[in-house]
Amino acid sequence: MVSLGDLALDVVVRVESDVARDADTPARVSLSAGGQGANVAAWAAALGASARWVGKRGGDAAGRLAAEALQRLGVELVGPVEKTGNGVVVSLVDSDGARSMFPDRGVARLLEPVELRAPWLACDHLHVSGYALLAEPVVRAAVRAIDLARVSGARISIDLSSWSAIRDAGAERFRALVESLEPDVVFANEDEDAVFGGPLPGATWILKRGIAGCSFDGDQREALAVPKVVDTTGAGDALAAGWILGGPDLALEAAARCVQRTGSMP
Repeated sequence: MVSLGDLALDVVVRVESDVARDADTPARVSLSAGGQGANVAAWAAALGASARWVGKRGGDAAGRLAAEALQRLGVELVGPVEKTGNGVVVSLVDSDGARSMFPDRGVARLLEPVELRAPWLACDHLHVSGYALLAEPVVRAAVRAIDLARVSGARISIDLSSWSAIRDAGAERFRALVESLEPDVVFANEDEDAVFGGPLPGATWILKRGIAGCSFDGDQREALAVPKVVDTTGAGDALAAGWILGGPDLALEAAARCVQRTGSMP
């Protein structure tokens, strides 16, 4: 499978108490590869698939660290590399595992359609991060990638990614764009579903409901029990990879694996 989106350096800050404004708050900090497109590719590889990530990244220290981490997980990386400007995402994780994200997408937004190569998109499934549909010129590259993938008969999935980004971009306009792309599958959490306006006709609609589980095209499934939720970062991406490769059971299993560790990668 192929995943198109961001590759970022993830900085996960797990606080051990309420944040003390203008003072110190004890925390555990970790660095890893991240970015929604990269996360899905990494989980697909961990679940046994041949996985490729497509996007634009930086060749700076942040980009090298993220790329090396993704390669170690068995993901092939393709796409242009700029000298600087790789994305960085800071995730603040509170004591119950909920997270708030502060993304700097860097050069990921600057991928151009002419920079894509048809062989990169030869696959059975292309997963597109919604972030790639929310900025220029990468949105045009994402549309081109979908066209190229369909030449090889690929199924297309889109993750809506961020309710606030959809709101800021204009929900009606964004919905019209996604509808025009005719995805086979759409992944959304409950906030994204509400802002987007509900299921898209003709697409399998997968609603991520956090600790309440998931709805697979109306089929309600409970989340798998885990000893402790450590960090929810990336759980939706793990779920997406699992569903693409094996359906609801593998999706829930992958999400359960993800929340028991810090960070978004397997």
